[in-house]
Amino acid sequence: MDHSTSRAFGLSVLLVCGMLHGIACQPVDYHAAVTKSLLYFEGQRSGKLPEDNKLQRVQWRGDSALQDGADAGIDLVGGYYDAGDNLKLGFPMAFTITMLSWSTIEMVSQLQAKQELANALLAIKWGTDYLIKAHPQPDVLYAQVGQSDSDHGCWQRPEDMTTPRTSFKIDAQHPGSDLAAETAANSDSQYSSTLLMHAKQLFDFARDHPGLYQDSIPYAGKSYSSSGYHDEMLWAAAWLHRATNEKPYLDYVEQAQDIGGTRYAFSWDDKYLGAQLLVAMLVLEGKVDNAGKWAEYRSHAEEFICSCIQKGSMNRKRTPGGLLSFAQWDNIQCVATATFATIVYSNYLAAKNASVNCAAGNANPFDLAAFVKSQVDYILGSNPKNMSYMVGYGANYPKRIHHRGASIISIKQDPTPVTCGGGYTWCHSNAPNPNVLDGAVVGPDKNDGFSDDRENFQLGEPTTYNIGPLVGPNPDRVCADEDVGPLRGWIVTSHIAQGSDPYMYIPILT
Repeated sequence: MDHSTSRAFGLSVLLVCGMLHGIACQPVDYHAAVTKSLLYFEGQRSGKLPEDNKLQRVQWRGDSALQDGADAGIDLVGGYYDAGDNLKLGFPMAFTITMLSWSTIEMVSQLQAKQELANALLAIKWGTDYLIKAHPQPDVLYAQVGQSDSDHGCWQRPEDMTTPRTSFKIDAQHPGSDLAAETAANSDSQYSSTLLMHAKQLFDFARDHPGLYQDSIPYAGKSYSSSGYHDEMLWAAAWLHRATNEKPYLDYVEQAQDIGGTRYAFSWDDKYLGAQLLVAMLVLEGKVDNAGKWAEYRSHAEEFICSCIQKGSMNRKRTPGGLLSFAQWDNIQCVATATFATIVYSNYLAAKNASVNCAAGNANPFDLAAFVKSQVDYILGSNPKNMSYMVGYGANYPKRIHHRGASIISIKQDPTPVTCGGGYTWCHSNAPNPNVLDGAVVGPDKNDGFSDDRENFQLGEPTTYNIGPLVGPNPDRVCADEDVGPLRGWIVTSHIAQGSDPYMYIPILT
């Protein structure tokens, strides 16, 4: 992203279904929203793209960054560009892949019904294949490819990049617990075993060599500066326990001195709520007692959810149109993760016929799902501007998002190289982007305002971690007075699966 001290936040994907209170729902093409959210990841791919157009449906993209890692004598080709630039950044990429994995697991049947499961798994594997490459030794992890200063000083298609592709790593002498504990892995038979091996090694690396990764890689702090690593360590241990059921990881979570308290937001930089939510699920499942430290985790998770649904002791602010308002910069990520946390917890509550005891009264699973619906509706068009904030969804959506590849004519239409400075002709143009980056999500400011201007990178630059939390299998219709059951299908949510289901991609560390 084009900023030095960013706290990115973002996404939610789905439908326009009318206003929540009393207005009848309108038919919505859920399948299109699901498809577009996954198409976005194909548009962000780095490396050698699949030749089969069924595996690479975004046809305006071409191969790029095929020499990544060459400066360090390692193959770092692949992975995802994080936003509208051409950098590959391990910290947000790992969070993206874990959230996408978590989003996919629980609603496998819905994705399968929409014929999108294979695409979701491919999107995950494109990321995990890269993360495996980036971890060539137990105590070595490559964190970044590209330099933010030079990259942000150019406006080029990824296929034309002429900027330095420097590789940056952390190791035992230059640690980064936040990055190591953030790096995700997923599953499937032999591949699962490989990922689990990497995950365990990375956890040990992070625990044994504590430190902030930007202290070892100053360039990293220019784009995604970490505020601390204790949240990533908890988050990693909670996932490793859920994936392996091994007690040492659960003990790590229980013995932690800092469990975060009630958080303001859940983001690529702050995973405390994610860990709290995983523990709260253990409590609901009866796998740990609802007492002591475990009860504290649950209480913090539930207080966050209460504050989002406006039943807490300190409720989150909202825009006049009803969208949660966390930050001036890329607010949509915090909306996405808050929505994700709420719907996944709603699912668990419904399974146990339970509710949340908020300061302003009990909240049942339907209350939580209704809140989720209000946020998703807003993003897909039920807002004061009557604009879908998902690119390519509906007729009225942002046409000039801040994105290099989308804003310059496709290399397949015009292979003439676009120079570093020459690309700014496209950047400064008032014309719509020549390439539609389907599924990209941006969002408004705290007053429901939005300027569809390519220079508006604060609100108009889509990111991978905006899409990762919420992928999108939905029912055909959902109305506020319907049973909560269908609402659970609205958003892909998930928990770690035990066993060897070949469809389960398990996020291990993030």
